[in-house]
Amino acid sequence: MSQTSNTFDTFGAKGIRESLSNVIYNISPEETPFMSNAGRENVKNTYFEWQTDSLAAASTTNAQIEGDDVSAFDATSATTRVGNYTQISSKTLLISGTLESVDKAGRRSELAYQLAKRSAELKRDMESIMLTNQAASAGSAGVSTALRKTGSLLAFLKTNTDKGTGGVDPVYTSSPTSTRTDSTSGNQRAFTETILKSVVQKVWASGGSPKVLMVGPVNKQRVSGFSGIAQIRKEVVGNRAATIIGSADVYVSDFGAVNVVPNRFQRERDAFVLDPEYANVAFLRPFNTVQLAKTGDAEKRLILVEFGLKVNTEAAHGIAADLTTT
Repeated sequence: MSQTSNTFDTFGAKGIRESLSNVIYNISPEETPFMSNAGRENVKNTYFEWQTDSLAAASTTNAQIEGDDVSAFDATSATTRVGNYTQISSKTLLISGTLESVDKAGRRSELAYQLAKRSAELKRDMESIMLTNQAASAGSAGVSTALRKTGSLLAFLKTNTDKGTGGVDPVYTSSPTSTRTDSTSGNQRAFTETILKSVVQKVWASGGSPKVLMVGPVNKQRVSGFSGIAQIRKEVVGNRAATIIGSADVYVSDFGAVNVVPNRFQRERDAFVLDPEYANVAFLRPFNTVQLAKTGDAEKRLILVEFGLKVNTEAAHGIAADLTTT
């Protein structure tokens, strides 16, 4: 095939209009499973506290003489005060007046579009912070190297754990001011159903009701191969065959069904067994957009949130730690 001489084509033409879609495609995920499952509450100080308590161990020798007089009394234990700090996280934005005024594809207002984008980014940051290995810190005034930080979920969990050789649970009394010690890479182990059963059993024995297993993408695929994964079926009428759903998201343990939830923003080496009723995101200042003083031909915005993690009682949760990541 050949082109006839003097054919005028697009390679030589001028003034061809651009073909630019009026839609902006963004594949970046915005789901934050931990925050979505946890509760929400407001607090009134940068250090917020709550109390925990537990019943005395059950006794098999609690038998009394008929008509006996009481001469001694059971000891009474005080509640335990636990606390955490709030942390300030923010995003900034500077948009020129000209950019806000010109005709743009995919959005009418650059300022509005970027504000929505920064808000989603901030939410992802919060999810990652609460699931990383971060100790609570009071911080210091005006010192950028000593910022106030909220203790993460990993810094709280110390009772119902299953860890690799060399892994050490955090040690604290009132606030999670230490991190957990990860085992070295040579001591990480593949996530197995035996490990999961161990953690679920510990949570249940501590009084919790394990409802959510939260894992990274690699371990989500491993869990799908566990024998306890439910064969989820759709409800059918009459004698028709049921349809099996390919993606199994429920693990049936000896202590109840546990929803398996993948999370892109947690460490792959951790698998959390959670009772969401006993975890809250505490807000000192909820999401807020601040219009900063105008000093030129541009719009300035500050988006910030001040939040902290409240683990009502850490014994309601558990962790399988030091898992392989591939």
